[in-house]
Amino acid sequence: MELGKYSFGIGDRFGCQGKAQLEAIRKAGKRGIEITPVWNKSFREHSLVHTIPADTRNEADKAVKDLNWTQPYFVDADHINLSNVSDFIESSDFFTLDVADYIGKKAEIEKIEAFIDLNRKYLGELRVPGIESSFIVKPEELEKISGKFLFAIQEAKKIYDYIIEKKGEGNFIPEISMDEVDLPQTPVELFFILSAISMFGIPAQTIAPKFTGRFNKGVDYAGNIDQFAKEFEEDLLVIDYAIKEFGLPANLKLSVHSGSDKFSIYPVMGKLIKKHDKGIHVKTAGTTWLEELIGLALAGGEALGLVKSIYSKGLERFEELSAPYSTVIDIDRSKLPDPSEVNQWSGEKFVNSLRHIPNHPEYNPNIRQLLHLSYKIAAEYGDIYLDMLEKYSEIISEEVRENIYGRHIRRLF
Repeated sequence: MELGKYSFGIGDRFGCQGKAQLEAIRKAGKRGIEITPVWNKSFREHSLVHTIPADTRNEADKAVKDLNWTQPYFVDADHINLSNVSDFIESSDFFTLDVADYIGKKAEIEKIEAFIDLNRKYLGELRVPGIESSFIVKPEELEKISGKFLFAIQEAKKIYDYIIEKKGEGNFIPEISMDEVDLPQTPVELFFILSAISMFGIPAQTIAPKFTGRFNKGVDYAGNIDQFAKEFEEDLLVIDYAIKEFGLPANLKLSVHSGSDKFSIYPVMGKLIKKHDKGIHVKTAGTTWLEELIGLALAGGEALGLVKSIYSKGLERFEELSAPYSTVIDIDRSKLPDPSEVNQWSGEKFVNSLRHIPNHPEYNPNIRQLLHLSYKIAAEYGDIYLDMLEKYSEIISEEVRENIYGRHIRRLF
């Protein structure tokens, strides 16, 4: 299996928007932008909303059938590890091997020595074609990189081997993910991470590093855009060089996790992938769930009341909901209005606060991030929430389509 040059990970917490998501991808195709859809959902998300991986497969297959989609599509076992990968084997054909928890743990000394021997030729001046300045790699830096990342890639290999045993070689797309950590990986570190991926024989087709700046869930990028542009371009060129040096898959590309709504860097990424003729994988993650809330708020009445209730409960349970996402949120609690105030809001006011239009005077990124985390509460409403999605599906679908096509795809391409 081979992933297309451009691909979008279209997360869907409740599995009800597959058709609307695919309609946005299809609309892009009609305008000459071919994007491979990848429905992604993690073990954590399945656990919180009480679904199983087969539900994601059913959602994708149904959307494809309903729209007569004839191009490739995939279902991603998102952020999995050895403890939960077995649940995804049957239904998934894309596996995001998350090794963030293993970064910093040391591999066996013989593995480290073998890795250093393999890469000794890169000590001194390392020149990557296309990057103006060379990198100076000292022996102690190579040793430090091996101590920091080698064990993590070794763990990825264990997950990969398990999947191979169950599904067979060439029957799925492997991605390596190390984005949910505190510190970004430098281009030099990425180069040697790719060397380790090759050393362990993982034919990764995408890699998700941690970039400089904040990639908070559901809101815009926070950081120095010029620094990001430099780093992103160097990463593109490092991957290109590593493919040739280490014999990695020719279609290996960058994956941008927490990529939802990073509007200020979309033009940067779009310009650079066009400049270097490279692909990209962007995960739109939980913004579909936020579009459901926007649609319900626009519907007014009982639907708006439900959305306000979810906000109120989310604020009440802030610590519980935010704990799993501590590295990818930045919420100023003092700017979260009291539920008594929110209960007086019209649907329009609520939507203006939630919808991601950064220059709108009523937009509140703190509300948006809190609600991004609050899908667990919607899940606790069970059929009440799902029935609302069905009842107001037309208005919600329009919001989902416009979000993916109008705010994401158009900005990037």
